[in-house]
Amino acid sequence: MKRKEVPQKYKWDLSDIYADDAAFEKDFAAVLDMLPELAAYSGTLGDRDKALECFRLDSKISQKLGTLYLYSHMLSHEDLAESKAVGYANRTEALMGKVMTASAFMRSELSALGDAVLDGYINDPEFKDYDFQLKEIKRINAHILSDKEERLLAMAGEALGTPDNVASMLMNADLKFKPVKRGGEKIELNNESYGELLADEDRKVRKAAFTNLYAGYAAHINTLAANYAGCVKSDNFIARARGYSDCLQMGMYGDNVPTSVYENLIAAVDKNLAPLHEYIALRKQMLGLKDLHMYDLYVPVVENAQMKLPYEEACELVKTALAPMGADYVALLNKAMTEGWIDVMPNDGKRGGAYSWGSYGVHPYVLLNYQQTTNDIFTVAHELGHCLHSYYSQETQPFEKADYQIFVAEVASICNETLLENYLMNNVKDERVRAYLLSYRLDRFRTTLFRQTMFAEFEYYAHKMDLEGKPLTVDALNGLYLDLNKKYYGESVSDDLIKYEWSRIPHFYNAFYVYKYATGLTAATSIARNILTRDGYVDIYKNKFLRAGGHKSPYDILCDTEVDLATEKPYNDAFALFNDSLQELKQLTKPNV
Repeated sequence: MKRKEVPQKYKWDLSDIYADDAAFEKDFAAVLDMLPELAAYSGTLGDRDKALECFRLDSKISQKLGTLYLYSHMLSHEDLAESKAVGYANRTEALMGKVMTASAFMRSELSALGDAVLDGYINDPEFKDYDFQLKEIKRINAHILSDKEERLLAMAGEALGTPDNVASMLMNADLKFKPVKRGGEKIELNNESYGELLADEDRKVRKAAFTNLYAGYAAHINTLAANYAGCVKSDNFIARARGYSDCLQMGMYGDNVPTSVYENLIAAVDKNLAPLHEYIALRKQMLGLKDLHMYDLYVPVVENAQMKLPYEEACELVKTALAPMGADYVALLNKAMTEGWIDVMPNDGKRGGAYSWGSYGVHPYVLLNYQQTTNDIFTVAHELGHCLHSYYSQETQPFEKADYQIFVAEVASICNETLLENYLMNNVKDERVRAYLLSYRLDRFRTTLFRQTMFAEFEYYAHKMDLEGKPLTVDALNGLYLDLNKKYYGESVSDDLIKYEWSRIPHFYNAFYVYKYATGLTAATSIARNILTRDGYVDIYKNKFLRAGGHKSPYDILCDTEVDLATEKPYNDAFALFNDSLQELKQLTKPNV
């Protein structure tokens, strides 16, 4: 379908950002005009009045740049072949580089002022919008090096980033895989089609996709192992250079999250692997297989039970399911659904997937590619969770504190999914659909809480091995990953080829990132449970979390919401839901097992 053929009610309205091209160009020119003025503040930040002026100008520039970036990229996402929109996006990328250059002096200059000056600014009422930013600079100062050392690290940055670039080129350009035959047709196998093929009902198709993909990675495994070893060594080098005890501490310190959260996640999951093993065994029985393989873990275990709803009906379902969030929340959902906040349907050239995105001073937007599937219904709830989290944060916090950090970014969206699941479980009459929904939930936990924690544990031990002087050879990395896979999935599933899976995970080149998916689901499960069982908790969640933005550390924000990921309770809530769902699924399918 061409973009012009999509009904207007299914398109977002970008005129809420800029009414026309002239308005975009006016802001673009304004940012360019302000850059020399910003750069002129270099060397003056020790002066209280000059520092305040600089902060205010920087915020003004950053807000306008954020709006320009949002508009230009969303416009290009409507049709990636439309040259005018792509040109806008490219121009804004270049403008961002100029802004970063003009403002580059600020962090290093502020870091050099010393605690006494920073404390003076932090305690000054006129700096209240910038106090958390200043506190973060002061906190990180312990790991800021001398000017000469910082210059050396900056000069080495491109070289140290080489493993990530090499991995990206290998995975996205150079690696080729044998195609998969499906129904007489040859399907090109790549990292995108792989997921679809793994869910195919034909087991031969799944097996071929799995075997062909990992044969491709195995053919380059020596290069991939050497490259990942270089990445780990770079991580550990930077951590030691900056005075961290290890790379884990550096990664968690950057998020301002205690390392105990990471360690607690791995320990909690490790103690609760038995229900996962039980679910894997149940999957094997429900699929009627003598031997279960890794390529059997993504095919639905309940056939012909997908929920297929037109978009309007999906929206009504989501609003009804999220009613426990209160009338104001539902009213905002309705506003988003009816006033041009959402781009709904796929069209030729449109960016794939789904996201929520916004800029301060304008409501957030949502991009969908809605199809009538269960997953897409949940995607509506998920992306609107992001959307309203941003809306409440921007409504409450000043620009400088409105953005929330990645550590909490998935919480509101997964909370919405959990509330939708709960509503459906309480209202679905068809036991087959209920069994499907239970399996959908269990698979979500398996892939997010369990699998991402397995990834986190792999990263932890790979970096530890390097620190201990143990070489990260092919055999060492494959052996580590295969042992973890067996520990997590149990005896009911086996595949030697899965030992190569570590080599295709791009997030491993951004160390200690994947754990946030697991903690996000865990926190969201606790919050949803509290919303449904505790009077008054919705107000706590809205005021302490949704409206919090980034005015303090993300860990502290979750603690304010009465979810402490350094304790066992959130994990106990998550595993209780997983186990209860597992036992119910076993009962529902007992006659067939």
